[in-house]
Formats: sequence, structure tokens, C-alpha cells
Amino acid sequence: MRPVNIYALTRVEKPGLLSRLERQMSLRRRFLHVKQWEMVSLKAFCDHVTDCVGNAVLFDFYYSFEIPKLGKEFDLLRISDDMVVNVELKSFPVGDDSVKKQLIQNRYYLSTLGKTIRSYTYISSEDRLVRLTNGGRLIEEKFENLCNDLMSQKDCFDGNIEELFKEERYIISPLADPDRFLMSEYFLTSQQVDIKKHILKRIRSYKSTDSKDGICAQGFTGLPGTGKTLLLYDIAMELSTRQRVCIVHCGSFSTELKKLDERLKRIDFFQCNGGEKFNETDLYDYSVCLVDEAHRLDNSLLDMIINVAYHNITPVIFSYDCEDIISKEEMDKSILKRMEGIEGFTSYRLTNRIRTKSELSSFIQAIITGPSNNHRKDYPSVTLEYSNSEAETDNLLNNLMNKGYIYIYDPSLMNSERITCYDKDKLIDIGEVSFKEFDKVVVYINSRFNYTKDDGLRSVHDEENGEGSCVRNMFHGLNRAKSKIAIVVENNEDVFEGFLYIAQGKIR
Repeated sequence: MRPVNIYALTRVEKPGLLSRLERQMSLRRRFLHVKQWEMVSLKAFCDHVTDCVGNAVLFDFYYSFEIPKLGKEFDLLRISDDMVVNVELKSFPVGDDSVKKQLIQNRYYLSTLGKTIRSYTYISSEDRLVRLTNGGRLIEEKFENLCNDLMSQKDCFDGNIEELFKEERYIISPLADPDRFLMSEYFLTSQQVDIKKHILKRIRSYKSTDSKDGICAQGFTGLPGTGKTLLLYDIAMELSTRQRVCIVHCGSFSTELKKLDERLKRIDFFQCNGGEKFNETDLYDYSVCLVDEAHRLDNSLLDMIINVAYHNITPVIFSYDCEDIISKEEMDKSILKRMEGIEGFTSYRLTNRIRTKSELSSFIQAIITGPSNNHRKDYPSVTLEYSNSEAETDNLLNNLMNKGYIYIYDPSLMNSERITCYDKDKLIDIGEVSFKEFDKVVVYINSRFNYTKDDGLRSVHDEENGEGSCVRNMFHGLNRAKSKIAIVVENNEDVFEGFLYIAQGKIR
């Protein structure tokens, strides 16, 4: 998206007498889908700026820019080397609390640019301009001061604004970023907010009903990187202001969870794997039970949670991974079927992948489903390496790790003795990656992988090296990457050829 001259954009009135510039702006206005009520506010704003500086045509703005995937929109943005001017336009009266909330949220997203931020709202129906102070107060402001800010901006950015806003900067993990989470230095996407509203509304309705019909079980799912854990913890924080809540954590044990548990006294945590044992009676003290990584539940624990929900009238909220693109042969979905089969269970789905770049998401999905399902033509952030021996594999992996890649290894493919030749600080077991994310990730596959007739990626099970799906492990390992991924393929020409077809934008 490029900046536009909003003054010219608002001066298209007589199509038969349009100048060349006005004809261009008329086309641009239709392209931008500017509504009539927006035009009224824009025109009134430009009139005020013209009164101050002589002509508002001096200033170009980014109009109605929305950060991809996040659903966060800005009406007017102007970005120079040292300052960002943000102006929100309102055509009808709006309460000061709503105006303040929006400007504070805008400032959070703009703060990643590392510049001074000047935040304004112009309400055209009241001909009123307000500004958000550095201290977070809303004050009345004069257009002269706004124009002084605009006049002081030099060398304004006029490139593609999407380049300045990377979605992964705005997604946090309560476990990986406890400080930011506890300080509420985050905002939910519009999709997360919508799901949260539905979940809380159903809980309130259930608790206010005298005769309870069944249990109140809800859940949301999504691919890795869609913000499931943040949404679950955010819901837990809101519920915990008035009632006792607990989170049953089904992922791998982590020091991060211990740290958060020590600092967050409003919520109690129960760790399924590696934590202290707990039983059904322990859960009876809570008004709401939330379950993270619910796809890792076993049948006995799911039975326990269902019994508590039924006998203690405790609403339950499940957060779980969606793995639809992985073949049913590669994983056991019985727990998900039982959970989603609970009578009255309501499920929601997060679709906006925030943490992982769309390029990487597309590549990961393509290699899982096969070369015949590729829909992208370039993958500059993907590296593919081929090896003919273990020694060659070791050299390739070490070289990538020296370049900053984190090697997420699958113990069923590479045992503990073999990984001793790698830098342990750049090495992590697939079982320990829950809630972690890395800038660059490399994974390794061998001859146990193959593409079947329907082109889906499969793996041959090895009883000696333990249970589990190698394809599933690779899928979750690659999804821990934020910017780059690499795959080292050892002695498997067929699969490597399939990966190459995808990387080159071909369809086999």
C-alpha cells in the first residue's frame, strides 16, 4: 500500500470537468472503497488543515491501512524518520473512553517503529479534535498544533507500508513472554476478541440458569501460530477477577510455566506431564477449568475433567491444535473426537496465523499434503539440503546451526548418541518446543518418509525408537519458526524431489 493525497481524494465533485489529477484520484477513491460518510470527515479534516497551512495538498497519508492478519486498521498515517502522526476520523459522536481506548491500542502497534507517536482523533459531527498525551490522557487540541507536527515531518516514508509492520512482532506467548503478558502489553486480534465474547457469554448464561441441562463445554482450535494459548490465558485472566479458575496444562513441562505460576497468583496451574500429581477432587475448588494443549489429553484425564464439569457444574474451555492437513494414518484423533463429541460442545476455529509468515505456512502445508497441492511460486525463506550419509548430514546441520538455525530434532529419527556432535545450545527435542518460537529452524528427515499415491506425506513407524508420528513431529517443529526454515533430507531422493517441486513453484 502506498500513500495517497487525501486533499485531492476529496476534491472530485464534477466528473465532466475533472483535471488529470482529479481523474486519477477518482479512480483511486473507487479502488480504496471510500464511503460517502468517510468522505465528509476527510473533506472537513482537509479544510481545517488548509486553513492552517494554506493547502492540505502538501501532505500525503496512508489511508485505511490494515495490518495483515491482525485486523488492526488505521484511518490516516504519516511516517517520517523520527515521528508517526496517526489521525482517526469519526463522523458521529463517540465517547471519550472509546476514543482513548482506540488511540492507546494504535500506539501499541505503532510503537514497534521506534519513533515518537502523535495520536489524534477528529470527530467531524462535533468539529472536535482531541489528542492522546504521552501519559495516556485525552485532551482537546487545536489544528494548528496538529499541522505543526505535520510540517515538522521530514523525509516521509512513501514505500509499501506493509514492509514496516511484521505480524509476528505482535503475538506474544504468556509462557515465553510472561512480563509482557502480566503487564497486559498485548491486544487480541478481532477474531480472538469475537471468540472470547461468545465463550464468556455462554458461561454467563450457563451460570445464571437455575436448572443446568448437561455441561458447559467449549473449545477453540487452530493451526500452530494462531494465538490459541494467548487467547486461553486472556480468558482465564478475565474470569479470575471474580472467581477461582485453573488451567490444566497438557504440554511438556517447562520452567516458563513454573515462573508464571509463581508470579500469577490469581490462577492455579495443574501440569499433566512432569508436574505434581493431581486428582478429580483437586479440580472441585474451581468455578471454571481451562485446558491447554487439549489434543495431548489421555482418556483417563478427559474422563476426570468431564466428571468435574458434570458433577461440580464447572464450565470447561479447551484449547487444542488443528492438524487436519496431517493424514489420519499419522496420528490418533480419538481424543479430539471424544472431546468434540461431548453433548452440547461448542467449537470455534482460529484461522489467522500470526506467528508464522504466510510464505512458511504455505510451504509447510504443501510438503505435508504433497507436490500436487502447491499454490505458491516462490519460497525465498526456505532452504533445502540433500545428504548421502550421516557424516554429510552432520556437516550440513552444523553449518546451518552456525548460521543461527535451531535444530529441532525428533528422537525417533536421531538418537541421543548421534546428537552429541552438535552445539547443545542450538539443539532442542521436539517434545520440548511447546510455546517456544525461534527465528530460524532446521529439521532432519531420512528414508522413513515417503509420499503415498494420494501425495500425502507419511512415515514408517519404528517400534525400536518409540511411538509417535514423524510427520506430525516435523509439522510442529517447522511451525516453531518465525522467519526461515531449512530441511536436511538424508538418502531419500523421492521426497527431496517432491520438496524441490514445491520450492520451485511447480505441481507434480
